Amino acid sequence: MAVAQAKLDAAVARLAGLDLPQGGWSGGARADAVARLQAMGLPAKRDEYWRYTDPTTLTAATPVAAAPFDASDEAQLFDAIDRVRLVFVDGVFDPAQSDDPVAAGVELLSQAADIHWAQGLYGTLEARGQNPVARPLAALNTAAATEGVLIRVTGQVAKPIHLVYLQESDTSDAILHHCVKLEEGAELTLLESGPGAARFNQVLEVEVADGARFHHIRIQGRDHDRRLATHIFARLGAESLFKSFTLTANGVMTRNEAVLELTGDDAMAHIAGAALGNGDYHHDDTVFITHAAERCESRQVFKNVLRNGAVGVFQGKILVKPGAQKTDGYQISQCLLLDEAAQFLAKPELEIYADDVKCSHGSTSGAIDDTALYYLRSRGVPLRQAQSLLVLAFLAEAIDEIEDEGIAGEIRLRLEAWLSRQDG
Repeated sequence: MAVAQAKLDAAVARLAGLDLPQGGWSGGARADAVARLQAMGLPAKRDEYWRYTDPTTLTAATPVAAAPFDASDEAQLFDAIDRVRLVFVDGVFDPAQSDDPVAAGVELLSQAADIHWAQGLYGTLEARGQNPVARPLAALNTAAATEGVLIRVTGQVAKPIHLVYLQESDTSDAILHHCVKLEEGAELTLLESGPGAARFNQVLEVEVADGARFHHIRIQGRDHDRRLATHIFARLGAESLFKSFTLTANGVMTRNEAVLELTGDDAMAHIAGAALGNGDYHHDDTVFITHAAERCESRQVFKNVLRNGAVGVFQGKILVKPGAQKTDGYQISQCLLLDEAAQFLAKPELEIYADDVKCSHGSTSGAIDDTALYYLRSRGVPLRQAQSLLVLAFLAEAIDEIEDEGIAGEIRLRLEAWLSRQDG
């Protein structure tokens, strides 16, 4: 009882320290989010889905100071791609460094008109995602966010939209909420990169209509002091496609949550991640995929490479509802432990209420294969280079989930560079 009251008190204190937006087209959704948060409280270490991750620094009234990270090289990651670049500095849109959002069909949350298509989406998928597992940090985001992008796609977008997150203040506490709505048959690629803030809370809500296709590639860079909580909520219509890939390197506290709901027949949802941690590093991927229609396919592919006491966490669930026949659900989480001090904690789950399905899950952790390492060393490959080659081969299954081979190749090159600097 004392723990539950402490969670409620923490929520009240956190809300009291924020200047919550009032009224407007999103007023109802924000009020509902405040009520949800006040009822559930902020997460605590004893909560079932936080047992491996201490949320204290994510829920405190003020963020832990973090020196701004020089992300100039990471900001250039997608430079070879013709894209629309939208820049947020400490969680605030910076028009001077951005392309014209209006020309790209993008609206800003802070400038949205009172009568707006996003009224039916903002906070809706986040609210649906609170059951059966509470996600208080997402409710906090819906209640408090004043910045973000609103994207409605009616056809095939010619250029990817690239959201760049930069940090200038060592005490920045950014809250961003993005809404993406893809109409029937539409297609969009969304790119994200950059450290964002000393503490960063983000929600991405994606509505994928029948036959639409959504591609998401996210780079969470080498900022060692980053404290980050992200949430993806997506709902998929018939014959639609949702694909998301996240590359994470370092970060003292990273929690990436994804809640995907397949509501139309023959939908496909693939979510993948590759994470590299060194030293004082904690990375948590928590995924919940619900199959609520027939002949749907989902894939969860997560790879971690950890050393020097770094900690990785994977919590993944596939829920197959009654009537969701011919479901094909696949889940794999694997970790490469480069020394005995690193740690990987996994909680894979299947919950199935249909009788004609194909679902599997697996989780493994271990060291670099000595035979493979010996093979490379015997052919004159230096030790560090041989280890890097094996790490890249281990991560390949996750990177292969990216459909755009140009982007996948760029990420492989960036990984090679990161590994080289780490070994140097």
